[in-house]
Formats: sequence, C-alpha cells, structure tokens
Amino acid sequence: MSISDRTARRHGRLIAFTAAALLVGGCASVTPIGQLLDNPSHYDGKTVRIQGEVRESAGGFGVGAYQVKDETGALTVVSEHGGAPRKGAKVGVKGVFQALLTFGATTVAGLREESRTIR
Repeated sequence: MSISDRTARRHGRLIAFTAAALLVGGCASVTPIGQLLDNPSHYDGKTVRIQGEVRESAGGFGVGAYQVKDETGALTVVSEHGGAPRKGAKVGVKGVFQALLTFGATTVAGLREESRTIR
C-alpha cells in the first residue's frame, strides 16, 4: 500500500468519524420552548428536549408537575417517575410534547417527562 493510499484512508476515517459525531450531537439538540408553542402541531407527539429554570413545582407519591421557563416561553412538565425538582433548579428535560389546545394566541401544551438532568 502506498503512502497516498494510507493518507487517503486516514482522511476517510476522519471524515466518517466527524460525520458520525455531528449526527449524534444533532440528536441531542435543545428546542426552544417558544418554538414548540409557536408550532404545536409540528411537535405534537414527538420527543423533544428543553432546558430552563423551574418556576413552579408540585409533587407527591412519586409523581409531580413543574413549569420550565427559558428565554422564549414556559411549558408544564409532568413526571410519572418521580417528584418535581425544586423551584429555581436549572434542568434539562427530554419528553413527549403534547399540544392540548390552541385558542387565539394561547397554546396549552405540556411535556410528558422521559428523563431529566439537573444542570
């Protein structure tokens, strides 16, 4: 095998690794809450990731609900796997977006939590 063949093969591996890293990184992107609320039918039933600050929270007996606010809006998150995080906590949440009702400029929607990280 010549030097140019080895170099080409190394470059090919580097390109493949870079493309795979970009694809995996793109899957974990965060969707702004305002974008979800502006186009609820597009995201309805889809798994999304949000992040922000917990504004309100309530929970008990292993279930909870809390509101996450980012710079673009606020969204209620329902957790069936544990209680709600404390008010003021910075969280990242992955879950299924559910558009419930749109009336004029108001959208009522929520996120059914699949996983949560405290930031």
